[in-house]
Amino acid sequence: VQWGLPPAAVLKAATVTAAELINVTDRGRLAEGLLADIIAVPGNPLEDISVTQNVDFVMKGGKVFRNDKAN
Repeated sequence: VQWGLPPAAVLKAATVTAAELINVTDRGRLAEGLLADIIAVPGNPLEDISVTQNVDFVMKGGKVFRNDKAN
C-alpha cells in the first residue's frame, strides 16, 4: 500500500495470487470445500489496510483463537 497499491490488490496478492503462484488450489480464497484460516480485524481493510495490524481473532481449523490484547 505504501507504494501505491490499493488495499484490495495487497490482500489479493497475499492470498489468492500467492496460492496460485505455488500451484496450491485448495486455499487462498473463501469458498465451500477449500481450506481457510481467517482473521477478524476492527474495521474494513479495504478502506484502511492498517487494521490488519490489530487482529481480534484467528479462526484456524474451525477453532477460534482470540487476541486478548487487541484494541
